[in-house]
Amino acid sequence: MASTTYEIQANDASEAGIAKVDMKLEIVVIPVSDVDRAKEFYARLGWRLDADYDNGKDYRVIQLTPPGSGCSVIFGKNVTGAAPGSAQGLYLIVNDIEAARENLLRQGVEISEVFHGAADVYSGPDEPYLFGRVRVNGLDPEHRSYRSFASFRDPDGNGWLFQEITTRLPGRIDDTATNFASANDLASAFRRAETAHGEHEKRLGQRDANWADWYAAYMVAEQSGKELPK
Repeated sequence: MASTTYEIQANDASEAGIAKVDMKLEIVVIPVSDVDRAKEFYARLGWRLDADYDNGKDYRVIQLTPPGSGCSVIFGKNVTGAAPGSAQGLYLIVNDIEAARENLLRQGVEISEVFHGAADVYSGPDEPYLFGRVRVNGLDPEHRSYRSFASFRDPDGNGWLFQEITTRLPGRIDDTATNFASANDLASAFRRAETAHGEHEKRLGQRDANWADWYAAYMVAEQSGKELPK
């Protein structure tokens, strides 16, 4: 009875609007054994250093943020009781997985080849992706969003996944607004729109004077998961 009562209360709260209060995920804790080594590693990835606080005794916390991310990571001394390297299946969303992988290689970071899942096997824990039991080498054959990955680890063994997403599934974002986390994301969206618009002009058989409106419609539809303009 207790669980049933709780479910009713949760539904009532949602209907009353209480559950609509913004709840923004901002911090993920990464357990590490060597704080300075971890700081150097993540800084080498190009992550922004937001804080490095040390009380000079028994506590130190470092916060870094991946480019374009609204969520940061923290690690340090006496920050978490979790075993170093126990954080697995940490996703970093990118719009060009091959470019993201090449960037890490240039920084001397070991990273897997790009891969996709075998026979659309996407259920279960992330460990099979991280350690290769269901991997098929290469991009998803149809280059679909959500289907292409590459994995790497930090020096302690915490496991990260790049996942390529260019078009969100319907309902995943506000379809009345368009947001790009960085100039790189915006430039990539422009390039995809340019390619698609080239095919549009071929079908028209002439230059499209309203190309700017077409680009805008394409980029909004792509990001929100709506049907793309033809």
